[in-house]
Parts: sequence; structure tokens; C-alpha cells
Amino acid sequence: MLTHLDSQGRANMVDVTDKSVTFREAVAQARVRMLPETLQMIVSGGHPKGDVFAVARIAGIQAAKKTSELIPLCHPLLLTSIKVELSAEGEDAVLIVARCKLSGQTGVEMEALTAASVAALTIYDMCKAVDRGMIIDNVRLLEKLGGKSGHYLADES
Repeated sequence: MLTHLDSQGRANMVDVTDKSVTFREAVAQARVRMLPETLQMIVSGGHPKGDVFAVARIAGIQAAKKTSELIPLCHPLLLTSIKVELSAEGEDAVLIVARCKLSGQTGVEMEALTAASVAALTIYDMCKAVDRGMIIDNVRLLEKLGGKSGHYLADES
């Protein structure tokens, strides 16, 4: 059942008034594939715009806090923790893992996905002058804890 549609099929924000406040956490990822030279420039700190990972991390954190302004039917949430980790993956990719937590009445999956996505877009923005062929892929929910639907853990594939 699609919870964002009413009985007439119209979009609406889900009413969470009667839901209990519980601990909720979500972990999402994104990957940015690039030329090996681009990754080397990022990792070595040789990028003329500065520390790419630091800027992308801050962008991801800011994006998680603004998710309800970007995704029309998301509730504004009082997040208690946002972590965005970036790491080189192999010779030609950056892996971004975003984790969001709160005690609330609705989940934080969209916030984690938004954080990972915007961090990836920030890497693209900062590096596009040297590598326009970067590919952002594998944006997905890795894990969700809490709420009525319980624990979700993505498969390894």
C-alpha cells in the first residue's frame, strides 16, 4: 500500500500524530566513479578548490537537515545525529555512507538517502572541471532500524 496517497489517489503527507516516538536510524550509500587521476587528486589533497571530502561531508549533513524542503511529502524532522563518511574505493571511486538518527514518529530513510546523494553531487560539482565523465551510482538504503516495519538490511549485491 502506498501511504502517501489518500483513498481518492491524491498525494498527501502521512499523518503520524498517533504513532509513538521510537528510536529510528537509517544508513544509505552512494558511489561516485571517476578517473583514477581524479581520485588521486582528491586523496592527495591536491584539488585547487580545497578538501573535497570535507566539503562533501558538510553538504551531506546540510542536505539531511533540509530533506523536507526538497522532498514534498517528507516530514520535517529533528535529527539527533547525522554522519557522512567518504572513502576512496579502489582506484577510481568514492564511497559515501550516510547515517541519520532520531527519536521520533517517522523514519529517517529519506534523510540518509538525501545526505548520500548530495554529498555525491558535491563531489561531482567540485571535480567536474577535470572529469566530466564521473558517474554517480548505487544510491541505496543499506539499513533501517526502528518503527513499525522493524529492521531492514539490504542484501550484499
